[in-house]
Amino acid sequence: MTTSLKQTLQHDLTESIRARDAVRSATLRMALTAVTTAETAGTTHRTLSDAEVLQVLTKEAKKRKEASVAFTGAGRAELAAKEDAELVILEGYLPAALTPDELAQLVAEAIAETGASAPGQMGQVMKVLQPQTTGRADGAAVAAAVRAALAAH
Repeated sequence: MTTSLKQTLQHDLTESIRARDAVRSATLRMALTAVTTAETAGTTHRTLSDAEVLQVLTKEAKKRKEASVAFTGAGRAELAAKEDAELVILEGYLPAALTPDELAQLVAEAIAETGASAPGQMGQVMKVLQPQTTGRADGAAVAAAVRAALAAH
């Protein structure tokens, strides 16, 4: 039986509590709270798929990056270090990030698959790319790569 990403998070939280790893425990609690919030959002409670849990974790990781940059800019190194530590823990649950070359390859394949040739067809390309890049590349970077590739066509 395979365990879901949420079950893995819950198991790792239990282990980190036993190991008295305060930062890891707090980060995993925060991540599980975000998952639960997403499950109860809307009119009915539902269980998130691994892909949806991955989206929640990606969003939380992005928040940590942005907070770290903001704290660093405000001269609050200790708070930035805390956000960076949480980011490292979250990134352990995310798939490996795409390199620029891998992203360019995926964009080229998606453009070929959709037959897009103009910037107005960007939405079609993004729809194909979204499942392949979730958690592995920033959405803005993917959009920029698609925009550049379509402009070059």
